[in-house]
Amino acid sequence: IQTGNNPAIFTQKNIDNFREQLKSLGFSYDYDKEIDTTDKRYYKWTQWIFVQMYKKGLAEIKEIEVNWCQELGTVLANEEVLDDGFGNKISERGGFPVIKKPMKQWVLKITNYADKLLEGLEEVDWPNSLIQLQKNWIGKMEGYQVDFEIKNDTNSTIKIFTTRIETIMDVESIVLTPNHWFVKQYCLNNEKIKNFQDKYNKKSKKEISIQKNKEGIFSGYYAIHPITKNEIEIWIGEYVLENVGTGAIMAVPTKDKKDEEFFIYNNLKINNQKEKEIDFSNLSINEIEKTLKKYDLNFEKVHSYKLKDWVFARQRYWGEPFPILFDENNNIYLVEDIVELPEMENIKPSGTGESPLANNKEWINVEINGKKYKRDSNTMPQWAGSSWYYLAYILKNKDSYIDLNSKEAYQKFQKWLPVDLYIGGQEHAVLHLLYARFWHKVLYDLKIVPTSEPFLKLVNQGMILGSDNQKMSKSRGNVVNPNEIIQTYGADALRVYEMFMGPITDSKSWNDNNLEGIKKWLDRIWKLYENYLNNQIILDPNHNDEELEIIYHKTIKEVTNNIENLKFNIAISKMMVYINHMYKINKINDIKYLKNFLILLSPFAPHISEELMEKLKEEMMEKQTWPTFDEQKTIETKIIISIQVNGKLRGTIEINGQEDEQEIIKLALENANVKKFIENKSIKKTIYIKNKNINFVI
Repeated sequence: IQTGNNPAIFTQKNIDNFREQLKSLGFSYDYDKEIDTTDKRYYKWTQWIFVQMYKKGLAEIKEIEVNWCQELGTVLANEEVLDDGFGNKISERGGFPVIKKPMKQWVLKITNYADKLLEGLEEVDWPNSLIQLQKNWIGKMEGYQVDFEIKNDTNSTIKIFTTRIETIMDVESIVLTPNHWFVKQYCLNNEKIKNFQDKYNKKSKKEISIQKNKEGIFSGYYAIHPITKNEIEIWIGEYVLENVGTGAIMAVPTKDKKDEEFFIYNNLKINNQKEKEIDFSNLSINEIEKTLKKYDLNFEKVHSYKLKDWVFARQRYWGEPFPILFDENNNIYLVEDIVELPEMENIKPSGTGESPLANNKEWINVEINGKKYKRDSNTMPQWAGSSWYYLAYILKNKDSYIDLNSKEAYQKFQKWLPVDLYIGGQEHAVLHLLYARFWHKVLYDLKIVPTSEPFLKLVNQGMILGSDNQKMSKSRGNVVNPNEIIQTYGADALRVYEMFMGPITDSKSWNDNNLEGIKKWLDRIWKLYENYLNNQIILDPNHNDEELEIIYHKTIKEVTNNIENLKFNIAISKMMVYINHMYKINKINDIKYLKNFLILLSPFAPHISEELMEKLKEEMMEKQTWPTFDEQKTIETKIIISIQVNGKLRGTIEINGQEDEQEIIKLALENANVKKFIENKSIKKTIYIKNKNINFVI
């Protein structure tokens, strides 16, 4: 929209550009498995999954209050709305203003899977911080829902949610969130209340927390206590969260700190000496429930979740169309075949809240067997296609996909699922990762996939920051163009540098000087192999070098283990030690010391490794096997013996453990520093503790 480019052409150009960048960096991807979520062969199955969700009752159109972004011309899910730090709601994409607006929208009932999503977190090997983010976002709470009748002539009942039913006799008011349905239906004719609600909707989540804001306003209505039948004021308060419970709470200022602060801030009287008809303080929860039933209290034990259903419709052109038809009475009909996105020139937001597709009358209006229908003008969000893409890699052949619901697909899923390792940013914790888990569990219930979780192990990689320690962005001018780096330093230097910067989970600052150092190290490797090719390192089968053999096996072991544990920076440092040692020698008895190092290096620097393997006249890297190590040869037999004179450390010697006691004493006496302390002295006693230390008493 910003550039005026046709999205279909623009998307393909971007894909081509990204593919070339990936290839230039030497990533070993199978490009026959490349998927494109905008390809109709792909989104045919995205639509198919939606149809299955509709059939299971997990997709429906609801009249709800949505997050509306005028600049993007679309609604956004809660997960796509951020706080700008100044109390304003903005879009995750673009940072545009977001307001609340009532609209009819498709929603997916992710809340139906709240418990399964929580239970599944026990099955996966994920970082604790990410697991906690998902748990907090789902926000499960156990409590009670209690009905309070309204005294005024509204014929209404307000359901409150409480986790402390035992405090019901201490209730001094009911407090509603400013956007509660009762407020909208009965209170907005009051200008003060309307202004209070408007002010609330402009505030950030931080501002409406109890620590910062305790403002409230009397609704003008009263509730009837279900046991005492006393009148209780109904207040509207900022501290009641609309996404928790029912958006209505019992205010108990004598038992709850937040309620107490709310009462004090709004000059409400706290009745500390109130006599109770029933005292629940010493009763068990079962006894409390029995007592409440005696009073015919209308209550229900429930679970409450912060998680809300996923607003799934977008008012954009560029997205998957819904496989839905509406007849003239607005009845819904499913389209079992693919609904293709039409080619359009004008794709700007309609301005009416509808998608640009609403303007395409030829596409929107459908006639089947003489009966008229309309298509849905909305499209699916960008998260739709990405919620199942990992399955598409398994289904993809060179130019087609195996049917998602086929026996062949299930057999492939049995072989490949769950995904062994997923590396991705923590910013997707409650977006893509939660959505993908939801879709996967639906597919599992449909017996399309054999596992209940999609991603077994997950690692959050750290960010590469600009040289100014800030997140890279074009607006800051601190981005690094990979094309320029490759042109100047080579792809291998870029790859090795990124892996050497620090642990994969840490954020690291870019430094051109350190990149230069990696380039010099790769040049040093190249020079080492030139030394061999120029006979400056001789291949002599009769040469024996035990020290090299130990370092060789240790390097294979340490590089292998560190790669498996994603400690790439440590693996590279071990290879650096190996290269330093290779520069100390001028003879080797086996080409393996050169060839197998290149295999270890190849995941990090594939281009130089392949070139040097060819220079050694060895087979291509793809035909090589990963080198193995002998555990026994990774154990150094060198033992350090400390030498003391009258109990004070005066030197050390190195032995291999084969020497007898007399040989060790002789070596100790020859130590230059020890000689200074025993010269012209009489040794009265020699104490030797095997393989540890020797003490000369003079």
